[in-house]
Amino acid sequence: MTNKLYLNWSDFHQHTKELCKKIKDSGSYNKIIAISRGGLIPAGIIAYELDIRNNEAINFSSYDNHYDRRSDDEIEISGHVGPVDEKTLIVDDLSDTGRTFQILREVYPQAKFVTVYAKKQGAPVVDIYAVDLPDDWIVFPWDVE
Repeated sequence: MTNKLYLNWSDFHQHTKELCKKIKDSGSYNKIIAISRGGLIPAGIIAYELDIRNNEAINFSSYDNHYDRRSDDEIEISGHVGPVDEKTLIVDDLSDTGRTFQILREVYPQAKFVTVYAKKQGAPVVDIYAVDLPDDWIVFPWDVE
């Protein structure tokens, strides 16, 4: 993966609003769990768009500080989110390989997993997403220096 795809704020916001429409069309939800850090921004937009006031966050760290993937036994998951059921959305910005959602599905099997973007390998593990992306390195607006 050598190519980089740069996303801008305007497109990201529009794509998140498209995700909101798909979520709304799929049912009614009363809780959001954002996967920190990437899921925090889309979770905030979704919370406002769908008027969901019960919002929590979990920390899921599958990369080290050098953007190298950690092994499964080194992944850190932390956060106290309370009960999770079929009315709970778990939100991230991107499903790349799907690994994050695969691991979290074992912890929260009843939740609905949503993300703004999905790559080919990560799309099958997401319940709802807005936009397909190529297998490039994705640079989000908040990552631009």
